Amino acid sequence: MSDQGSGVVLVTDVAVAPVVGPEIESGYIRIEGDRIAELGPGPAPDVPGAVRIDGSGCLATPGLVNTHHHLYQWASQGLVQDATLFEWLVALYPVWAAMDAEVVRGAATAGLGWLALSGCTTTSDHHYVFPKGRGDLLAAEIEAAREVGLRFHPARGSMDRGHSKGGLPPDAVVEDLDDILAATAEAVDAYHDPSFSSMLRVVVAPCSPFSASAELMTESAALARAAGVRLHTHLAETLDEDEHCLEQFGARPVDYMDKLGWLGPDVWFAHAVHLSDGDIGKLAATGTGVAHCPSSNGRLGAGIARVSELLRGGVPVGLGVDGSASSELTPLSGEMRQALVFQRARLGPRALSARQALKLATLGGARNLGREAELGTLQPGKLADVALWRVDGPFTPAVPDPVCALVFGPPPPLARLLVGGRTVVADGELRTVPQDVAGRAGVAARHRLLRAAEEQGVTVGSELDVRSRSTRRS
Repeated sequence: MSDQGSGVVLVTDVAVAPVVGPEIESGYIRIEGDRIAELGPGPAPDVPGAVRIDGSGCLATPGLVNTHHHLYQWASQGLVQDATLFEWLVALYPVWAAMDAEVVRGAATAGLGWLALSGCTTTSDHHYVFPKGRGDLLAAEIEAAREVGLRFHPARGSMDRGHSKGGLPPDAVVEDLDDILAATAEAVDAYHDPSFSSMLRVVVAPCSPFSASAELMTESAALARAAGVRLHTHLAETLDEDEHCLEQFGARPVDYMDKLGWLGPDVWFAHAVHLSDGDIGKLAATGTGVAHCPSSNGRLGAGIARVSELLRGGVPVGLGVDGSASSELTPLSGEMRQALVFQRARLGPRALSARQALKLATLGGARNLGREAELGTLQPGKLADVALWRVDGPFTPAVPDPVCALVFGPPPPLARLLVGGRTVVADGELRTVPQDVAGRAGVAARHRLLRAAEEQGVTVGSELDVRSRSTRRS
């Protein structure tokens, strides 16, 4: 695209929802290098040599920020369709144990491309299954993110508490504590870039209380804090987890995390569905964040997170699509609507507004990742991560409020996605990796994973998946 590497980009004649500050009915955004230099109402200034992007009929928002994902799961979508979280995990752990770096690379390419097409400019990814002798899985997804062109926060996950130690995963997919800590430290040293314009930051992320030992949790926290990186894990996703924590540790999930030193402004938890008022108070008091994943929580029947109460309490909340195998082709832009309607179903039509939902997907996500100074709003000095949504189609002009059109309805077409001023999507099509190539990479990853699983003696699907398998036979 013509704006690659240019000095100045002007987005003209565009409606702007900056998230912080007044909205602009028709105005401009001036980008210099990878930063926003200026925005305002009215005609754009005349800048000789600037690349101009016509924003007529579009709404500009900050690029969306995805705060929880498992990209490798792109290769296992559609399996175990009617199960609880624990049932789903037990069925899929043996399948995932067959993955290798090639599977991860293809799945990540497709998954990151799909995120870009839904307006996402920055994403985290929680990868916690590392079968031995299967290549460098973390490097594979990092390379995919570089090619697709998204800002990437890979969370080096881990599990050391297999079935024989009272955990949920089979022993075959867990790692030794010392190996985990060494590999995690190596990942931080090799890849983490703390700079303002960083495209790559590493997170330390033991998987969950039911798959990570207390020692792994505390040692990981110490490692992260010594290195100045953030912490992430799953927490309070299901009532099964509540029961597991009470039985194994004598405490509910948030209290257990508190005992382990896992509350603080450098921590965010995925899901946090089953929280008491006291739990919310602890998160708020410590600045601990939450990644809300409404579609995945609904798909697995886990429940609905208390997002309205979390926001009222001052807890940082962002959005996440979660793994592709627990929410299939969920677009991050669509999670704004899901968050809104789920809270309204709980508490009524004033529970969450369209603009609050947009804030969750942008500034809320940036806060979870520790990047609110750089991302999440359209303001001078911030990174030029911008989504342009086309709201002038044959039907959307009937909705006079463009933010309402973005959040309440199905996501409108994406006219342009800029990451640091560089085009990643134009006219609804990937412009970094060819779109058909990204799609085929995901299909190939699925075929490779399922074939490898079958070669290892795993029957793909399970008794939990009878309906989908019988449908394939018919």
